[in-house]
Amino acid sequence: CLGDCQLHAACGIQKCTTDFVSFTSHLNVALEDFDLEFCKALRAYSACTYRNSKVCRGNLVYHSAVLGISDLMTQRNCTKDGPTSSTNPEMTHDPCNYSGHTEAGEHQGGEKTPPPTYLFCGLFGDPHLRTFEDHFQTCKVEGAWPLIDNNYLSVQVTNVPVVPGSSATATNKITIIFKSYQDCTDQKVYQAVTDDLPAAFVDGTTSGGDGSTRSLHIVERVSGKYVEMHARHIGTTVYVRQLGHYLTLAIRMPQELAMAYEESQDLQLCVSGCPSGERIDRSGHLPLPVVAKLPAQGGAAHPRLLYTLETATAKCHEKMLVKDIYFHSCVFDLLTTGDANFTAAAHSALQDVEALHPRKEHWHIFPRSQGGAVGRDSKFCVRLGFVCLILVAFL
Repeated sequence: CLGDCQLHAACGIQKCTTDFVSFTSHLNVALEDFDLEFCKALRAYSACTYRNSKVCRGNLVYHSAVLGISDLMTQRNCTKDGPTSSTNPEMTHDPCNYSGHTEAGEHQGGEKTPPPTYLFCGLFGDPHLRTFEDHFQTCKVEGAWPLIDNNYLSVQVTNVPVVPGSSATATNKITIIFKSYQDCTDQKVYQAVTDDLPAAFVDGTTSGGDGSTRSLHIVERVSGKYVEMHARHIGTTVYVRQLGHYLTLAIRMPQELAMAYEESQDLQLCVSGCPSGERIDRSGHLPLPVVAKLPAQGGAAHPRLLYTLETATAKCHEKMLVKDIYFHSCVFDLLTTGDANFTAAAHSALQDVEALHPRKEHWHIFPRSQGGAVGRDSKFCVRLGFVCLILVAFL
């Protein structure tokens, strides 16, 4: 048995598996390069098992790993030939890949550190704000306001009134500044305005960094309507859309970078929410003008209809089956503006949450009932010539 026992003891499948875990533990399925990096790790895992095929031939864990690798490669459409992750994780540190910073720290420090925490912020509709702390607010914030202003990224939005006589506004301009970072990228500025959603930065380029690094780049998903910005060096993803006459924004960013700012940069809607004087919702109440008096305007390009509570609810229910805060925001926007494009804005905002928000259990936010518990349906009231939607902020 001595020879067989020596062969079994020399089986390196555990090391192969440990390396695979270290290559993939920092990856996130929401990031654009997930499939590429995951396939590289699988090929490295496969190569490691092949090198151990003789000494591990009697090891059940080894054979289970081989079958598992084959299944994963099929599921991810990975080719057998191609680049692999380095067998020495310490040498794979990429200063222009935020996820690589954590990986390098794990191996150099000798102790495994927890993966980075990511935060989400979104703005859509009239406008509705979801802060980094998952607080949901409806605000006026007319004019230019900073959503984010830290050491790595600045995002400013400009909001304009949507209906005369209402304090509700919507976003018609977004300016994003990716600040220069080491040797990864020069400062890059992106600007979108209504009917001009470019697939390039203001200098005409579509990426930052050199051709091989591409630490920052823009991807156009729908021409003139939807772009994504991926900043690998700061682990940040930004979605910008135009729906109807207005823009929406969704951002995912590591917590440690999102909170890296000076005292002078304390006004950030994604961090602190809207100032109390800019809130439309008061203890959850959003007063709306009587729908019968909604001004008919906009022309063929931006048609406005007269919605009742019933027709607005039915319209929103066509796209959103779950009656969460996004559904109720959709109803509010339709009753406020009469613009059906706000239905698509609320629906896409929820889709962006599902794509970028790191915690699935927090995707849906539900308005609370009057007793403070989470309620299944919103409650409406008609009082003193106003239609009120009770939409309790998630505080």
